[in-house]
Amino acid sequence: MTETNKIKGGYKTRRIIANAFIYILLAVLGIIWVSPLFYMILHSFRAEGLSSVPYLIPKTYTLDNYILLFTDTADLNFPRWFVNTFVVACFSCVISTLAVLMVSYSFSRMRFKARKPLINVGMILGMFPGFMTMIAIYYLLKAMGLTQTLVALVICYSAGAGLGYQISKGFFDTIPRALDEAATIDGATKNQIFWKIILPMSKPIIVYTVLTSFIGPWTDFILAKIIMGDKLENYTVAIGLQKMVSVTFMQSHFKRFLAGSVLVATPITILFLFMQRYYVEGVTAGGVKG
Repeated sequence: MTETNKIKGGYKTRRIIANAFIYILLAVLGIIWVSPLFYMILHSFRAEGLSSVPYLIPKTYTLDNYILLFTDTADLNFPRWFVNTFVVACFSCVISTLAVLMVSYSFSRMRFKARKPLINVGMILGMFPGFMTMIAIYYLLKAMGLTQTLVALVICYSAGAGLGYQISKGFFDTIPRALDEAATIDGATKNQIFWKIILPMSKPIIVYTVLTSFIGPWTDFILAKIIMGDKLENYTVAIGLQKMVSVTFMQSHFKRFLAGSVLVATPITILFLFMQRYYVEGVTAGGVKG
């Protein structure tokens, strides 16, 4: 009995040490991850000039950085960029969400000859990074006369959204087919089953799809920069913020850049805080079946 207690005691000690090491490591990583965010928020309220802060925490604070961001639009029009980004993100989110959910439902419930080949093609295309097609996309848009327009951004962000069907299809696979069969017996069409039965039961995956479809256009820089070029009034916030830290505007707009970064991050943070539970449910439920 004594030997057994020693073994249990040794195991418990090793477990405590291992857990302590893991918690310390996670705490250090958490501090490293949070530090830039802390710096960004703190210095977005800074009153001192750019070169007069040799210390980490500012001594004086002001709201002028946020006020000037929206009032001083002579050189860099942040309010216009913010509205551009919001409009593009909303339209892309609606179109992408509908496309993903409808494609996912079709692959999950319907059986047709091209189903397997289309699923395989979609998965293969999803393995290639999006930036590989940017040059081709630019020349296609140029041929259609859509370069440097917000419409072009909406098209680019939502046209291929249906290829991201995997998670949503996995979620729909978990919904019993008996519901579809019962509705079919009662005379419901596939369209009615999708809109009136399946979607009301799919709140987690809808929230997940909406969030992912909104975040992409909201934070994208590379594709927007390629399409917009030098058309300043149609910039999104990602391009605008990069413009603020260029050599020309660095000295005068760095604190506004920090304030703008806080404002850009705020909507996404609020969405995640309020919808985190549904987001996690959508991801976990969508990974049950392939």
